Amino acid sequence: MASAVLPSGSLCAAAAAAAAPPGLRLRLRLLLLLLSAAALIPTGDGQNLITEDVTVVEGEVATISCRVKNSDDSVIQLLNPNRQTIYFRDFRPLKDSRFQLVNFSNSELRVSLTNVSISDEGRYFCQLYTDPPQEIYTTITVLVPPRNLMIDIQKDTAVEGEEIEVNCTAMASKPATTIRWFKGNKELTGKSEVEEWSDMYTVTSQLMLTVGKEDDGVPVICLVDHPAVKDMQTQRYLEVQYKPQVHIQLTYPPQGLTREGDTLELTCEAIGKPQPVMVNWVRLDDDLPQHAVVSGSNLLINNLNKTDNGTYRCEASNVVGTAHSDYTLYVYDSRAGEDNSIRAVDHAVIGGVVAVVVFAMLCLLIILGRYFARHKGTYFTHEAKGADDAADADTAIINAEGGQNNSEEKKEYFI
Repeated sequence: MASAVLPSGSLCAAAAAAAAPPGLRLRLRLLLLLLSAAALIPTGDGQNLITEDVTVVEGEVATISCRVKNSDDSVIQLLNPNRQTIYFRDFRPLKDSRFQLVNFSNSELRVSLTNVSISDEGRYFCQLYTDPPQEIYTTITVLVPPRNLMIDIQKDTAVEGEEIEVNCTAMASKPATTIRWFKGNKELTGKSEVEEWSDMYTVTSQLMLTVGKEDDGVPVICLVDHPAVKDMQTQRYLEVQYKPQVHIQLTYPPQGLTREGDTLELTCEAIGKPQPVMVNWVRLDDDLPQHAVVSGSNLLINNLNKTDNGTYRCEASNVVGTAHSDYTLYVYDSRAGEDNSIRAVDHAVIGGVVAVVVFAMLCLLIILGRYFARHKGTYFTHEAKGADDAADADTAIINAEGGQNNSEEKKEYFI
């Protein structure tokens, strides 16, 4: 670096700085550095300042870099949005200890700012002491994730078929948050409103949802889409009440064939929310048989007879509604199953006999066919004997064995 002799005013400033109080001494030292830099300023026509904008999440570290192309040892200075000097070369006049020198050379001044807050946002200036001086600025943008994420359901417990309102609020973010809704794995669409306060944004999204019994226990998820945060979400589980679902199970007889004298046992299965505490057995168009026994969800009828025929209904209810399931009973004769078995055996025997007869007839037809085919060929062979040496067709017929010459020999007389 080129050396220079300080002007007399600079010498006086240096002497004053040495004798000044500590608070004033720092300012006088900065003035001395400026005077020294002014004495060394070259023309600097070929120099260029370079910097980039910085985006940082609140609470993290922002790094500002002032770089010089074609450096000739000119002085680099960094200023805050209020145009206060943060660093002059490698000297920090500003008392904010969050600013720390990362790198200093003739071609770069790099400074870090820790624990960034929204108040640090703005333009920071890089200056180069040339003739004329050069200046560019870099913008620090601070991202603020939502302070809080809350989800609220209009009713803690809903009834199937009912429409409920669900709200999700993301408070105090920058920029404004985008809220997405999910029911289980299915994405839904809500309606959002944005409120701005002191450069911060609060977003509330409303979702209208019609619930069914299949939604009971399914999570409703409010998910935040924001550049300052990933995977930020909250959820509430739906609680849906629904009327019972009823099913009648035939417990006995296991084969399902109800005959006279047998026992019938039916079980009523009912599921609902809230769970039905009682089921009721009735017989449509008639009373239950006197020998029928109802025990909880079971219906037992001993010694079945045909007067027990009919439709039996199981009813279950809760605070949401009532549902039922029907079973139709038909009592068969006591030997109904056995008769069916005998008929099945008879049919099998008859089928086997028919198959054997058909097979025997086919074999007989094949044998007769071959027999007639063989004798028919022999007849034509004898008829043709003697015809080979005949001069013409008439002679061949006369000479043929069995022709007119032999007709008298084959005459038969009937008395």
